[in-house]
Amino acid sequence: MIGDRCFGANEVVMSGQGSSERRGEAPIAVKEYRLGGYQLVKNWLSYRESKVLGRGLSVSEVSWWSEVARRIGLIL
Repeated sequence: MIGDRCFGANEVVMSGQGSSERRGEAPIAVKEYRLGGYQLVKNWLSYRESKVLGRGLSVSEVSWWSEVARRIGLIL
């Protein structure tokens, strides 16, 4: 751990636990969607926690990821 950032061996960023709240079935399907064995939403967000980045998400990052999540929802 450097400052309040979370790092593993050799300073590799480790994903966090993350948290979520239930708001219907479609968001759960998007949240649990796996590609290559990885939960995309959980992994993307956990690597962008403020304690890892040292800052909050920018408006453009939130906008981009919202669009990705929307597209995953359309596929499902």
